[in-house]
Amino acid sequence: MSERSYFTPVAGLPPQQALLTDRAVITEAYTIIPRGVLRDIVTSYFPHWRGTRAWVLSRPIAGFATTFSQSIVEIEPGGGSERPEPATYVECVLFVMAGELRLTLDNDEHTLAPGGYAYVAPATRWSVANAGNAPASFHWIRKAYQPADGISVPECFVTSDHDVEPVPMPDTDGAWATTRFVDSDDLRHDMHVNIVTFQPGGSIPFAETHVMEHGLYVLEGKAVYRLNQDWVEVEAGDYMWLRAFCPQACYAGGPGPFRYLLYKDVNRVPTMPVPGAPAPA
Repeated sequence: MSERSYFTPVAGLPPQQALLTDRAVITEAYTIIPRGVLRDIVTSYFPHWRGTRAWVLSRPIAGFATTFSQSIVEIEPGGGSERPEPATYVECVLFVMAGELRLTLDNDEHTLAPGGYAYVAPATRWSVANAGNAPASFHWIRKAYQPADGISVPECFVTSDHDVEPVPMPDTDGAWATTRFVDSDDLRHDMHVNIVTFQPGGSIPFAETHVMEHGLYVLEGKAVYRLNQDWVEVEAGDYMWLRAFCPQACYAGGPGPFRYLLYKDVNRVPTMPVPGAPAPA
C-alpha cells in the first residue's frame, strides 16, 4: 500500500506584505474554505478541553447544510478532554491527521496514529488526550443520531485508513476508489465518513446531484472540482461544504493521488413537517 499523507493547518499568520486575494467563497449552494485562511486568529476554544484549539469548518445553518458539524481539533501535549461531547444524542467520527491520540471508549483505551479512525456512538462515555510529544490533529465530525424504528444503534469501533482497502468504483479501472469504513447497506448508520481517492486523471464523469449533504476535506493532492455551475481548483488542506442537491464532479490533477475525507448523511427517510406547522427554512 502506498505511503499516505494528511495535510494539517499551517496556522500562524500571513506576513503583512501578503495580498488579500484568496479562494475563499460562500454561495447558496457551497462554501470553500481554503487552507490559507486556517490561521491562529480564526480558531475556537471548547468548554472542558485542555490545551486545545479548533478550526470549526461547518455547523448546521438554516437554509444551508443542516445535518452535521466538522472541526479540525489540535491538542497540545498533555491536553485533551474528559467531557468532550455535551449532548448524549450526538454520534461522531474522529480521524487523526498528525500526532498520537489516546481515545477511551467506556473502559477501552485506544491509541490512534495518523490515519486512525474511530466511530463513537451516541450516549457513549468517552475521552481523548494527546498521547505523544507533538501536537495531535484530528477531524471531529458530529451528527445528531436519527433513530429508526426496529433498527439498533451501531456500536463504537476503531480502525485505520491503513487497514481498510479502497474499493474501486465500477468501470473505472481503479482510477476512482472509496475507502468505506462502514458497509453501505448497514442501516444502523445514518452517516458515512469515507475517504475517496482519485489517481491522476481520474474523474467523477457526471454532475452528481443528490439529497446528501457533504463535507469534503482534501487530505492530499489537487483537482479541479465542479460545484454547482462553477469549476474551482482545490488542493490539500482545502475544505468544501455542500448543501443538498448541489451538483458536483471533479478531475484529479496529479502528479500524485487526490484524496479527501467525505461526510454524507444516509439511510433515512426524509423528515416531513408536522401538518399545519411552518415549512422548514
